Amino acid sequence: MELSRRGFFKVMGASGAALAATPGKAKATWKSKAPPDAYGCLVDLGRCIGCRKCELACNKVNGLPEPEKPFDDVTVFNQRRRPDDKAFTVVNRYYTGRTDERNQPKPTFVKVQCMHCQDPACASACITGALHKNENGAVTWNPAKCIGCRYCMVACPFQIPAYEYSNPITPRVRKCTFCFDRISEEGGTPGCAAICPVEAITFGRRSELLKLAHQRIKRDPVNYVQHVYGEKEVGGTSWLYISQVPFEKIDSYNMPTRQIPKLTETIQHTIFSYLWAPITLFGILGGAMWTLNRQQITGKSGPGKEKEDRS
Repeated sequence: MELSRRGFFKVMGASGAALAATPGKAKATWKSKAPPDAYGCLVDLGRCIGCRKCELACNKVNGLPEPEKPFDDVTVFNQRRRPDDKAFTVVNRYYTGRTDERNQPKPTFVKVQCMHCQDPACASACITGALHKNENGAVTWNPAKCIGCRYCMVACPFQIPAYEYSNPITPRVRKCTFCFDRISEEGGTPGCAAICPVEAITFGRRSELLKLAHQRIKRDPVNYVQHVYGEKEVGGTSWLYISQVPFEKIDSYNMPTRQIPKLTETIQHTIFSYLWAPITLFGILGGAMWTLNRQQITGKSGPGKEKEDRS
Protein backbone atom coordinates (compact mmCIF):
# COMPACT_ATOMS: atom_id res chain seq x y z
CA MET A 1 0.00 0.00 0.00
CA GLU A 2 1.39 3.38 -0.97
CA LEU A 3 1.95 5.92 1.76
CA SER A 4 1.31 9.54 0.79
CA ARG A 5 3.46 12.46 1.90
CA ARG A 6 0.83 13.55 4.43
CA GLY A 7 0.48 9.96 5.55
CA PHE A 8 4.23 9.83 6.18
CA PHE A 9 4.04 12.88 8.44
CA LYS A 10 1.10 11.27 10.28
CA VAL A 11 3.09 8.08 10.81
CA MET A 12 6.08 10.01 12.14
CA GLY A 13 3.82 12.04 14.40
CA ALA A 14 2.19 8.91 15.78
CA SER A 15 5.60 7.34 16.33
CA GLY A 16 6.82 10.44 18.11
CA ALA A 17 3.79 10.37 20.37
CA ALA A 18 4.48 6.75 21.24
CA LEU A 19 8.07 7.50 22.14
CA ALA A 20 7.08 10.61 24.05
CA ALA A 21 5.22 8.34 26.46
CA THR A 22 8.55 6.96 27.72
CA PRO A 23 10.03 8.18 31.04
CA GLY A 24 11.28 11.76 31.12
CA LYS A 25 15.01 11.09 31.22
CA ALA A 26 14.84 9.34 27.85
CA LYS A 27 13.52 12.44 26.10
CA ALA A 28 16.18 14.45 24.30
CA THR A 29 15.80 18.20 23.99
CA TRP A 30 16.13 19.11 20.34
CA LYS A 31 17.82 22.37 19.39
CA SER A 32 17.71 24.08 16.03
CA LYS A 33 21.03 24.25 14.21
CA ALA A 34 19.91 27.03 11.87
CA PRO A 35 22.43 29.87 11.43
CA PRO A 36 21.24 33.10 13.07
CA ASP A 37 20.89 35.20 9.92
CA ALA A 38 21.82 33.21 6.85
CA TYR A 39 21.71 34.45 3.30
CA GLY A 40 18.67 33.71 1.20
CA CYS A 41 16.79 34.59 -1.97
CA LEU A 42 13.34 36.07 -2.37
CA VAL A 43 11.52 35.07 -5.56
CA ASP A 44 8.71 37.40 -6.62
CA LEU A 45 6.60 35.25 -8.93
CA GLY A 46 4.67 38.32 -10.02
CA ARG A 47 7.81 39.64 -11.70
CA CYS A 48 9.13 36.47 -13.32
CA ILE A 49 8.72 36.47 -17.11
CA GLY A 50 9.90 32.93 -17.79
CA CYS A 51 13.02 33.93 -19.69
CA ARG A 52 14.97 30.99 -18.18
CA LYS A 53 18.09 33.13 -17.78
CA CYS A 54 18.38 31.68 -14.27
CA GLU A 55 18.61 28.19 -15.77
CA LEU A 56 21.31 29.36 -18.16
CA ALA A 57 23.36 30.98 -15.39
CA CYS A 58 23.04 27.91 -13.16
CA ASN A 59 24.22 25.72 -16.02
CA LYS A 60 27.30 27.85 -16.66
CA VAL A 61 28.27 28.46 -13.02
CA ASN A 62 28.07 24.78 -12.14
CA GLY A 63 29.56 23.45 -15.36
CA LEU A 64 26.50 21.34 -16.17
CA PRO A 65 25.94 19.63 -19.53
CA GLU A 66 24.05 21.48 -22.22
CA PRO A 67 20.32 20.67 -22.21
CA GLU A 68 18.63 18.83 -25.05
CA LYS A 69 16.66 21.97 -25.87
CA PRO A 70 18.28 25.44 -25.83
CA PHE A 71 17.41 27.87 -23.06
CA ASP A 72 15.34 30.05 -25.39
CA ASP A 73 13.08 27.15 -26.38
CA VAL A 74 9.70 27.81 -24.75
CA THR A 75 8.31 24.38 -25.65
CA VAL A 76 9.86 23.08 -22.43
CA PHE A 77 6.96 24.77 -20.62
CA ASN A 78 4.55 22.26 -22.14
CA GLN A 79 5.37 19.79 -19.36
CA ARG A 80 6.21 20.01 -15.67
CA ARG A 81 9.89 19.62 -14.94
CA ARG A 82 11.88 18.87 -11.81
CA PRO A 83 15.53 19.61 -11.00
CA ASP A 84 17.78 16.62 -11.64
CA ASP A 85 21.45 15.68 -11.80
CA LYS A 86 21.89 17.72 -14.99
CA ALA A 87 19.77 20.77 -14.11
CA PHE A 88 19.84 22.24 -10.61
CA THR A 89 17.01 24.70 -11.27
CA VAL A 90 14.07 24.72 -13.66
CA VAL A 91 11.24 27.13 -14.43
CA ASN A 92 7.68 25.86 -14.93
CA ARG A 93 4.67 27.65 -16.37
CA TYR A 94 1.17 27.60 -14.87
CA TYR A 95 -2.14 28.92 -16.13
CA THR A 96 -4.35 29.58 -13.11
CA GLY A 97 -7.23 31.52 -14.68
CA ARG A 98 -5.63 34.96 -14.66
CA THR A 99 -5.92 37.14 -17.77
CA ASP A 100 -3.99 40.17 -19.02
CA GLU A 101 -5.29 43.54 -20.25
CA ARG A 102 -6.25 41.91 -23.58
CA ASN A 103 -8.19 39.21 -21.77
CA GLN A 104 -5.61 36.61 -22.77
CA PRO A 105 -4.50 33.85 -20.36
CA LYS A 106 -1.69 35.19 -18.17
CA PRO A 107 0.90 32.64 -17.09
CA THR A 108 2.70 32.39 -13.76
CA PHE A 109 6.28 31.19 -13.94
CA VAL A 110 7.80 29.34 -10.98
CA LYS A 111 11.49 28.72 -10.39
CA VAL A 112 12.24 25.42 -8.63
CA GLN A 113 15.49 24.49 -6.86
CA CYS A 114 16.76 23.28 -3.50
CA MET A 115 15.10 25.36 -0.78
CA HIS A 116 18.17 25.24 1.51
CA CYS A 117 16.08 24.66 4.63
CA GLN A 118 17.09 26.30 7.88
CA ASP A 119 17.12 22.85 9.50
CA PRO A 120 17.48 20.56 6.49
CA ALA A 121 15.98 17.09 6.70
CA CYS A 122 18.55 15.82 4.17
CA ALA A 123 21.46 16.75 6.44
CA SER A 124 19.70 15.27 9.45
CA ALA A 125 19.14 11.98 7.62
CA CYS A 126 22.70 11.75 6.31
CA ILE A 127 24.49 9.17 8.46
CA THR A 128 28.00 10.32 7.47
CA GLY A 129 27.57 14.09 7.62
CA ALA A 130 28.05 14.49 3.87
CA LEU A 131 25.34 17.16 3.79
CA HIS A 132 25.80 20.26 5.93
CA LYS A 133 24.00 23.55 6.56
CA ASN A 134 26.62 26.29 6.39
CA GLU A 135 26.64 29.59 8.23
CA ASN A 136 25.99 31.47 4.98
CA GLY A 137 22.79 29.49 4.43
CA ALA A 138 23.88 27.00 1.80
CA VAL A 139 23.27 23.29 2.25
CA THR A 140 26.30 21.66 0.66
CA TRP A 141 27.37 18.10 -0.15
CA ASN A 142 30.81 16.64 0.60
CA PRO A 143 31.69 13.81 -1.84
CA ALA A 144 34.47 12.57 0.45
CA LYS A 145 31.91 11.62 3.11
CA CYS A 146 29.06 10.36 0.95
CA ILE A 147 28.51 6.58 0.83
CA GLY A 148 25.64 6.70 -1.65
CA CYS A 149 22.91 5.59 0.77
CA ARG A 150 20.52 8.20 -0.70
CA TYR A 151 18.72 8.71 2.61
CA CYS A 152 18.81 12.41 1.77
CA MET A 153 16.58 11.79 -1.23
CA VAL A 154 14.02 10.03 0.93
CA ALA A 155 14.16 12.65 3.69
CA CYS A 156 13.83 15.79 1.55
CA PRO A 157 10.22 17.03 1.79
CA PHE A 158 10.65 18.93 -1.50
CA GLN A 159 12.03 15.91 -3.40
CA ILE A 160 15.12 17.74 -4.59
CA PRO A 161 18.37 15.73 -4.28
CA ALA A 162 19.11 13.78 -7.46
CA TYR A 163 21.48 10.86 -7.97
CA GLU A 164 23.77 10.25 -10.92
CA TYR A 165 22.47 6.82 -11.86
CA SER A 166 24.17 7.22 -15.23
CA ASN A 167 27.57 7.37 -13.51
CA PRO A 168 28.21 3.85 -12.13
CA ILE A 169 31.80 4.49 -11.02
CA THR A 170 31.64 7.74 -9.08
CA PRO A 171 27.96 8.69 -8.76
CA ARG A 172 27.17 11.94 -7.00
CA VAL A 173 24.23 13.44 -5.16
CA ARG A 174 23.37 16.54 -7.14
CA LYS A 175 21.36 19.65 -6.30
CA CYS A 176 21.54 23.44 -6.19
CA THR A 177 24.65 24.53 -4.29
CA PHE A 178 23.37 28.08 -3.63
CA CYS A 179 26.59 29.07 -5.43
CA PHE A 180 28.38 28.45 -2.14
CA ASP A 181 31.79 29.56 -3.41
CA ARG A 182 30.39 32.78 -4.88
CA ILE A 183 28.51 33.90 -1.77
CA SER A 184 31.41 32.88 0.48
CA GLU A 185 33.34 35.72 -1.10
CA GLU A 186 32.47 39.27 -0.05
CA GLY A 187 29.80 40.67 -2.34
CA GLY A 188 29.22 37.41 -4.19
CA THR A 189 25.75 36.58 -5.53
CA PRO A 190 24.21 33.32 -6.79
CA GLY A 191 24.36 33.11 -10.55
CA CYS A 192 20.59 32.98 -10.98
CA ALA A 193 20.01 36.10 -8.89
CA ALA A 194 22.82 38.01 -10.62
CA ILE A 195 21.50 37.39 -14.14
CA CYS A 196 17.75 37.91 -13.62
CA PRO A 197 16.84 40.79 -15.99
CA VAL A 198 13.65 41.79 -14.13
CA GLU A 199 14.98 41.39 -10.57
CA ALA A 200 12.47 38.67 -9.78
CA ILE A 201 15.17 37.14 -7.53
CA THR A 202 16.56 39.22 -4.67
CA PHE A 203 19.60 37.98 -2.75
CA GLY A 204 20.41 39.08 0.80
CA ARG A 205 20.14 38.26 4.46
CA ARG A 206 17.05 36.21 5.24
CA SER A 207 15.77 38.65 7.85
CA GLU A 208 15.92 41.53 5.36
CA LEU A 209 14.27 39.47 2.64
CA LEU A 210 11.37 38.68 4.95
CA LYS A 211 10.91 42.39 5.65
CA LEU A 212 10.98 43.13 1.92
CA ALA A 213 8.48 40.36 1.18
CA HIS A 214 5.99 41.60 3.76
CA GLN A 215 6.44 45.19 2.56
CA ARG A 216 5.55 44.23 -1.01
CA ILE A 217 2.51 42.29 0.16
CA LYS A 218 1.39 45.20 2.36
CA ARG A 219 1.81 47.72 -0.46
CA ASP A 220 -0.26 45.63 -2.86
CA PRO A 221 -2.57 43.41 -0.77
CA VAL A 222 -5.09 43.02 -3.59
CA ASN A 223 -2.68 41.32 -5.97
CA TYR A 224 -0.38 39.42 -3.60
CA VAL A 225 -1.34 36.33 -1.63
CA GLN A 226 -1.01 37.10 2.09
CA HIS A 227 1.70 34.54 2.67
CA VAL A 228 5.47 34.28 2.32
CA TYR A 229 6.20 30.72 1.31
CA GLY A 230 9.31 29.47 3.09
CA GLU A 231 9.00 31.78 6.08
CA LYS A 232 7.64 29.01 8.30
CA GLU A 233 7.38 25.90 6.11
CA VAL A 234 9.41 23.05 7.68
CA GLY A 235 10.81 25.57 10.14
CA GLY A 236 11.85 28.05 7.46
CA THR A 237 13.88 27.95 4.26
CA SER A 238 16.55 30.15 2.70
CA TRP A 239 14.51 30.47 -0.47
CA LEU A 240 11.35 32.53 -0.02
CA TYR A 241 8.46 33.13 -2.42
CA ILE A 242 5.68 35.67 -2.78
CA SER A 243 2.96 35.14 -5.33
CA GLN A 244 -0.05 36.71 -7.00
CA VAL A 245 -1.81 33.35 -7.23
CA PRO A 246 -2.52 30.80 -4.47
CA PHE A 247 0.46 28.56 -3.88
CA GLU A 248 -1.64 25.41 -4.13
CA LYS A 249 -2.32 26.29 -7.78
CA ILE A 250 1.38 26.24 -8.64
CA ASP A 251 2.25 22.87 -7.15
CA SER A 252 3.79 24.24 -3.95
CA TYR A 253 3.79 21.55 -1.29
CA ASN A 254 1.58 22.10 1.74
CA MET A 255 4.22 21.66 4.43
CA PRO A 256 4.07 21.59 8.23
CA THR A 257 5.70 24.48 10.09
CA ARG A 258 7.61 22.18 12.41
CA GLN A 259 11.21 21.36 11.54
CA ILE A 260 11.36 17.77 10.32
CA PRO A 261 14.64 16.99 12.18
CA LYS A 262 12.95 18.08 15.41
CA LEU A 263 10.78 14.98 15.22
CA THR A 264 13.13 12.47 13.61
CA GLU A 265 16.16 13.30 15.76
CA THR A 266 14.08 13.25 18.94
CA ILE A 267 12.88 9.77 18.04
CA GLN A 268 16.45 8.64 17.32
CA HIS A 269 17.85 10.08 20.54
CA THR A 270 15.07 8.54 22.61
CA ILE A 271 15.71 5.14 21.10
CA PHE A 272 19.47 5.37 21.56
CA SER A 273 19.17 6.58 25.14
CA TYR A 274 17.33 3.37 25.98
CA LEU A 275 19.55 1.28 23.70
CA TRP A 276 16.41 -0.01 22.01
CA ALA A 277 16.99 -2.34 19.09
CA PRO A 278 15.92 -1.16 15.60
CA ILE A 279 13.15 -3.77 15.66
CA THR A 280 11.48 -1.68 18.38
CA LEU A 281 11.34 1.34 16.09
CA PHE A 282 10.01 -0.77 13.24
CA GLY A 283 7.37 -2.15 15.57
CA ILE A 284 6.24 1.34 16.57
CA LEU A 285 6.21 2.57 12.96
CA GLY A 286 4.41 -0.58 11.85
CA GLY A 287 1.77 -0.17 14.52
CA ALA A 288 1.24 3.47 13.61
CA MET A 289 0.94 2.63 9.91
CA TRP A 290 -1.51 -0.22 10.64
CA THR A 291 -3.68 2.16 12.67
CA LEU A 292 -3.64 4.84 9.97
CA ASN A 293 -4.38 2.36 7.19
CA ARG A 294 -7.22 0.94 9.27
CA GLN A 295 -8.65 4.45 9.67
CA GLN A 296 -8.40 5.07 5.92
CA ILE A 297 -10.23 1.83 5.16
CA THR A 298 -13.07 2.55 7.60
CA GLY A 299 -13.12 6.27 6.77
CA LYS A 300 -12.70 7.17 10.43
CA SER A 301 -9.68 9.41 10.47
CA GLY A 302 -11.03 11.69 13.18
CA PRO A 303 -12.07 15.34 13.17
CA GLY A 304 -10.49 17.63 10.64
CA LYS A 305 -9.81 14.87 8.14
CA GLU A 306 -7.67 16.31 5.38
CA LYS A 307 -7.32 15.43 1.75
CA GLU A 308 -4.23 13.56 0.65
CA ASP A 309 -1.43 15.71 -0.74
CA ARG A 310 -0.55 15.53 -4.39
CA SER A 311 2.18 13.01 -4.88
